[in-house]
Amino acid sequence: QVQLVESGGGLVQAGGSLRLSCAASGRTISRHTMGWFRQAPGKEREFVAGISSLGFRTNYADSVKGRFTISRDNAKDSLYLQMNSLKPEDTAVYYCAASVAVNLRGSYDYWGQGTLVTVSS
Repeated sequence: QVQLVESGGGLVQAGGSLRLSCAASGRTISRHTMGWFRQAPGKEREFVAGISSLGFRTNYADSVKGRFTISRDNAKDSLYLQMNSLKPEDTAVYYCAASVAVNLRGSYDYWGQGTLVTVSS
């Protein structure tokens, strides 16, 4: 089992930046595909970004491409999401997830509890 805990959410003005972190415990995530998802009020959860186990491959939703950067530090069993040029439509609960599969946009097996990001206009 992998336990995931997100942190770094908060309130930020449009155009600002935030860095989300995800700490893993229970098992190392070094062999897991990792991803960030988000769920806005009244909407379904959506894929934001994914990264392969060694960090060589990344994939982003079109809505965040060029603004968000996913990264990982396997030595620290940690995942990150640097979010720049934030927009009000980025407001959502952001979830960290781990997958045993290699497909960055496939199904994920382990989920964190989420961290709220609110972007004011």
